[in-house]
Amino acid sequence: MIEITDLHKSFGVTPVLKGISLKIKQGEVVCLIGASGSGEVKLLDQRVEQRSRHINQLRTQVGMVFQRFNLFTHRTVLENVMEGPVHVKGVPRAEAQRKANELLVRVDLGHRLHEYPHQLSGGQQRVAIARSLAMKPKAILFDELTSALNPELVGEMLGVMRTLAREGMTMLVVTHEMGFAREVADRVCFLYAGLIIEQGNAKDVLGSPREARTREFLRHVLKHRAEGHHAADGAAGAVA
Repeated sequence: MIEITDLHKSFGVTPVLKGISLKIKQGEVVCLIGASGSGEVKLLDQRVEQRSRHINQLRTQVGMVFQRFNLFTHRTVLENVMEGPVHVKGVPRAEAQRKANELLVRVDLGHRLHEYPHQLSGGQQRVAIARSLAMKPKAILFDELTSALNPELVGEMLGVMRTLAREGMTMLVVTHEMGFAREVADRVCFLYAGLIIEQGNAKDVLGSPREARTREFLRHVLKHRAEGHHAADGAAGAVA
């Protein structure tokens, strides 16, 4: 479904990807983990290139759920989900509205159709997923989907993604939530210094990694999370 071959990326003189190669099968869920930080990408055997005459057509086949959601703040939840099908694919408004309604019910937001993004509490991610699904993508890319969510909302997102996985949706997920990756991923890839240095079954990579760099990263993540929990408990105690 997705094939990445020798992908390089730099910001100015700073290289961040130094030759990434990765294949993702149809229906597979792959999580990318690692510290924040010219090649070829293929989707459905077509090269993804900025200057390609096929680029806009390819974009309609891949959904993206951004870390900051990028919802239209002046549009209601329902209108956000309708926008792409109506204005990009030319779907009649009545049909787009019906489908948007169905998708929002599916992500448990059927009761918030006419509210605006700022009125939601933790529901923006589910609107973004519904908006992506409205375009009927072949695959969906997720960027830090669970960032800044409380545990209850992380659980809700995990439920939505499990459903998508069961339905055969191909997903590539960037995440710092190791528990989330363990639960949802078929495969985990660890990126370090611009390269994939370890990949494999989620249970194996996260439970018993082969590479020292992977073990060091996971220790750091777990320590940071434990310190965060202690700080939160201390703050709660101070308030009490």
